[in-house]
Amino acid sequence: ATEPKFPASQLALQNFDMTYSVQFGDLWPSIRVSLLSEQKYGALVNNFAAWDHVSAKLEQLSARDFVNDAISRWKLEPESGLSANSSSACSPNLRCFTFARGDVSCFPSARLGSLGVMDYYLMDAASLLPVLALDLQPGDVVLDLCAAPGGKTLALLQTGCCRHLAANDLSTSRMDRLQKVLHSYVPRDIREGNRIRVTSWDGRKWGELEGDTYDRVLVDVPCTTDRHSLHEEENNIFQRSRKKERQMLPVLQVQLLAAGLLATKPGGYVVYSTCSLSHLQNEYVVQGTIELLANQYSIEVQVEDLSHFRKLFMDTFCFFPSCQVGELVMPNLMANFGPMYFCKMRRLT
Repeated sequence: ATEPKFPASQLALQNFDMTYSVQFGDLWPSIRVSLLSEQKYGALVNNFAAWDHVSAKLEQLSARDFVNDAISRWKLEPESGLSANSSSACSPNLRCFTFARGDVSCFPSARLGSLGVMDYYLMDAASLLPVLALDLQPGDVVLDLCAAPGGKTLALLQTGCCRHLAANDLSTSRMDRLQKVLHSYVPRDIREGNRIRVTSWDGRKWGELEGDTYDRVLVDVPCTTDRHSLHEEENNIFQRSRKKERQMLPVLQVQLLAAGLLATKPGGYVVYSTCSLSHLQNEYVVQGTIELLANQYSIEVQVEDLSHFRKLFMDTFCFFPSCQVGELVMPNLMANFGPMYFCKMRRLT
């Protein structure tokens, strides 16, 4: 009770200074400045709206569709070193506009379009990378295990590939945000049909509830949400009262990733993601979960090579060059998206 009352955001910065200065060495000061600066957003075009008209309006703002620009550029540069199937190894039909590196312009707030849904969804463009990495195929049965607040769930629907999408999140307050996103961006006939199922179950139990069921699973776990923790006091995980919860995050993350892999069909794919720079929440969780499944369930999991993503999107994002497992997007003042870590795995058995 007599301890000084520091804001949670200040405690977060102290924590990051201690841990990330060791993890990133000389790179940390520039990452630190970027994390403390204003976040940059992308505009995910809503394909349920008049998307061609929306895209034209965004182009008039001098924004560019970084997804299709990257794929088009690869097709024109076969000598780029990317493999023959790299451009197709992305979830299709996604359009996300960003401003160029160094351009800190803001998009106008999204508006209700002529088809009764919002025109575009503003999100950190790096948050789209895990959905792109999932490489959805037409007719896939998909699980978004930690779906709220709903940006990645919306992106999964935008692909047009989900025969059935299960969107789950345990948090009641966050589920309210997910439902609001679906109501604002998805037509009623799709929301109320059998293509989408929204639940609020304990994601750690999903392997028991629906094992060996899904073609693709996204496991975007609760994490220290590094940028949010430096800018917002509300719901900040660095509040003193949440110390135990914060310390237990890697355990929860392993449990959720293991459940996601158990819910996947043999031969199916899982993408694990966080918006943290911490290797304790990123690579170590992936490696620990793979060992857990091998030892307790005799299930073999293989990490997929995503180095082509670094080549495809290096003009838009700043990738950390020596991330051992998966890909890590770092905030950078010229392209201030992220942080975002994502790793793709295939369940072999």
